[in-house]
Parts: sequence; structure tokens; C-alpha cells
Amino acid sequence: MHDHENLSNRFREKLESFLKDRKDLNEHILSISHRGIKRFFSLDHQAYEEGALDTKTKELLGLVASMVLRCNECIDYHIIRCVDVGWSDEELYDAFFIALLVGGSIVIPHFRHAMGTLLVCREEHERKGTLEHFLNPGK
Repeated sequence: MHDHENLSNRFREKLESFLKDRKDLNEHILSISHRGIKRFFSLDHQAYEEGALDTKTKELLGLVASMVLRCNECIDYHIIRCVDVGWSDEELYDAFFIALLVGGSIVIPHFRHAMGTLLVCREEHERKGTLEHFLNPGK
């Protein structure tokens, strides 16, 4: 049997470190006077706003794409968002399966990573009712 608390603590430390670095580096990047970079970051944000597809669905699509593309930082971000917008574990497991099916066995390490992140996010969401503090540390 695995040590649930130890596993959760290890993933929490990794996730918190990533989110702090993400915030700090995004601020640095956005301080650069490059119109194309600023436009891309704006487009990335706007892509997940309500449209023909709702934000909830778009976040799930972003998660599956991130798993297939094997981007753990992207996986972390989209799991945080997916938990915050209300996807259940069972629904996320279905999405993980689609990512495995599309991406193949090379996605397995990223599936493991996703499970660790989901574990932390569920615990944190149960504790605070939101994960907004993860995405906006210091607020």
C-alpha cells in the first residue's frame, strides 16, 4: 500500500514551487516590451473564455492536449483549472484515458504526474473550496 500523505506532500511541494516560478516568470516575460509575446499571452488567455464551447470544456480539452504533448507544467495548470471549474475525478479519469489512447504508452509518466497533481488539488479544493490561490499566489 502506498503512503498517501507522503505522496501528497511531495507533489504539493513540487506544485507550489512550479506555481511560484510560473507567476514570477510570467511577470518577467510580460514586462518585456515585445508586442508579439504580449499578444500571444493574451490569445492564450482568451482561448479559454466562453465561446461556442464553455470554459469548462475548453479546460478539459487543454488538459488532454497537454498530456498528449507531454507538458507536465501545462498538465498542472489545466488540472488546477479543471478541478476549480467542477470536473469530477471520474470525468478526469475518462479524459486521462483519452490522452493515453491518443498519445500511447509514452504518456504514462505524464499520467502518473497528473494523478499526483490531482491528488493535491482535490485535497486543497476540499480544504479551501477553490484553487484560485494556486494560480494567483499572494492574493
